[in-house]
Amino acid sequence: MLRLLVNALPALAIAGVGATAALAQDDVDLPRSMIWSAYDVGSGGYTEASAIANAVQGNFDTRIRVLPSGTSIGRLLPLREGRAQFGFLSNELFFANEGTEEFAALDWGPQEVRVILGRPASVGIIAAADVGAQGVEDLRGKRVGFVRGNPALNIKTDAYLAFGGLTRDDVEQVWFGSYGALKDAIISNQLDAMGMVPTSSFAREIEASARGLTWLSFDPENTEGWDNATSVISFAEPYQQTTGAGISEENPVWLLGYRYPMLATYSETDEEAVYNLVKAIDQSFDGFKDATAEASNWAVSGAIMPPADAAFHEGAVRYAKEMGYWTDEAQAWQDERLAREDAVEAAWDEARAAYDGSDDDWPAFWNEWRAEHLSD
Repeated sequence: MLRLLVNALPALAIAGVGATAALAQDDVDLPRSMIWSAYDVGSGGYTEASAIANAVQGNFDTRIRVLPSGTSIGRLLPLREGRAQFGFLSNELFFANEGTEEFAALDWGPQEVRVILGRPASVGIIAAADVGAQGVEDLRGKRVGFVRGNPALNIKTDAYLAFGGLTRDDVEQVWFGSYGALKDAIISNQLDAMGMVPTSSFAREIEASARGLTWLSFDPENTEGWDNATSVISFAEPYQQTTGAGISEENPVWLLGYRYPMLATYSETDEEAVYNLVKAIDQSFDGFKDATAEASNWAVSGAIMPPADAAFHEGAVRYAKEMGYWTDEAQAWQDERLAREDAVEAAWDEARAAYDGSDDDWPAFWNEWRAEHLSD
């Protein structure tokens, strides 16, 4: 079902990344081989995973295979089954940790996943310029896009709306079968607003269209808005974006900061193994930092810092403390996230004990149980 690609780097992915001569670094101990899962070939997540693997292999005596998948289950299952040690993942970490969406099934449930490194990134919501919206609150009654089968996009759209004091009931929900269809609908005036990555080609297309675009701002001083947004997605934080469609150093925009992709594993992965991997990636940084426009954001000083979609692995925390990056605020967030994990697992066990229905009906029962017994 899944193909193993032995460091099969597309030409564009490795341009300017070339492996350096192996370094004799006795303080880093890596296994002779590793398998990493990642997003599908051609995605930014796959490109960056491959570039990092290439740089690490150039510096250390190890071989890394990248296992691509276009689905959340396909990226996490190899880690759960022990066929891969690490994965470059996204919001499936949040859903897996919470036991929601695909992971609400009885054969999944809450997963004790851990973040090792998370590249800082940003995302936000745009409105067609002719709508005249300046803030999220101006989307009341407007046509807002959602995608079937894309919970990662939809939950962030819920967070955008919450920032403006809105819910799905306050807007006209317009559902599509793909993310690309949302972009086309904006341009053809079938939609007014959609979630968007500022550096994406879709944003450029909308900017160049007759309708144009407006980025709706997430002012960091709007504490009520941020409380509302983070009650939906705890992994968000203010992020000032200075590049992208309609954005520049002279015209920055405050968006939602999050982590994408995130190098992750399970909690039981050996602390020493994680610690050494982080050290190896840190020492190989110069070999991949120019692989993509955003790859420099993998600098460890910012990549082992909350918030993220799950708690950080102790091996990564150990390295961050050793380097002086880990703060009291980071530890407080870590403690809160671990407490949340315990609460979700306890709720799952209680719900399982109370349930006597069929496997097919379980996810709906679990969602209702969560709403009643587990606070956000």
